[in-house]
Amino acid sequence: MRSLPAVGLGERGHHYPSQLSGGEQQRVALARAFGPKPPILLADEPTGNLDRATGSVVLDTLRSCAAETGTTLVLVTHDPEVAGLADRRIHLRDGRIEREERRAIRAVS
Repeated sequence: MRSLPAVGLGERGHHYPSQLSGGEQQRVALARAFGPKPPILLADEPTGNLDRATGSVVLDTLRSCAAETGTTLVLVTHDPEVAGLADRRIHLRDGRIEREERRAIRAVS
């Protein structure tokens, strides 16, 4: 992964954080997080402060960077739509596992 270009910000490398939008700042954070190719990345409400369109771009970037680097992504969210993107969902209530769901893996033919 080539950091900023991988998150669509190759031309913004010379900008200060105050010169970037919230979504661009979030994508810079993703580039920094995925740069060392971690085995696991924890993302706590990565779209919480973003509008839906920008949040969608950030989620797409998260998923593609995780796939490219082989990183397991652990996503914490209260948003059911965001949680619906996961292959495995663990629902917590009062600090305890309430239920677990797995998405069926489809065979490619």
